[in-house]
Amino acid sequence: MKQNGILSSIQSSEALDIEEVGDDHLFSGIETPLRKDAFAMEDELKMELIEKHFRHIMEIMGLDMTDDSLKGTPKRVAKMYIKEVFSGLDPKNKPAIALFDNKYKYNQMLVEKDITVFSNCEHHFVPIYGKAHVAYISSGKVIGLSKLNRIVEYYAKRPQVQERLTVQIANELKQALQTEDVAVVIDAQHMCVQSRGIRDSGSSTVTAYYGGKFEEEMTKKEFLSYLGM
Repeated sequence: MKQNGILSSIQSSEALDIEEVGDDHLFSGIETPLRKDAFAMEDELKMELIEKHFRHIMEIMGLDMTDDSLKGTPKRVAKMYIKEVFSGLDPKNKPAIALFDNKYKYNQMLVEKDITVFSNCEHHFVPIYGKAHVAYISSGKVIGLSKLNRIVEYYAKRPQVQERLTVQIANELKQALQTEDVAVVIDAQHMCVQSRGIRDSGSSTVTAYYGGKFEEEMTKKEFLSYLGM
């Protein structure tokens, strides 16, 4: 009973820490948490409402909204949220993937390195930026190289946790390529670590997913050798 009491106390303390401070690596599942009615509203209305509410936030902070430099900011932020940095929330922006026969009979891994990642932390809405490296071994089908970049971009353009982003990209690649033989590594910096809290500007976070043949030690080592890891 005593041990159970200690455990409960520890769990309560941890829950309080998460609630008050936020856990940068806490996420609820692989899917981005969205309401069922997330797409019931048209983009124009979403931007109109965001503009209104963001203006109110700026006013609360004491900013002079009649200033020429500031008065257009709420509208710019609203457009940026819906059309740019969070456009990956909307399924209509998902890249169309066309498969092609692997006519060259290339049966080794294909690696796309240094794909630029720009995302935003879902806990503080500040940037995550870095590089993604993806690889796959064809099961008989291939996709255009640019589609690998577009898949990364689509899932990055939403409020994210890096672990979830890594798995989402891997799952999309497996589905698109009809193979389990995929690998994803993301090396990124988080502004929620660099610009607030501990303010550590020198650290980065690395997450990885290895599926199918990439779980084998030799294949994994070959992939990582291409990345210089």
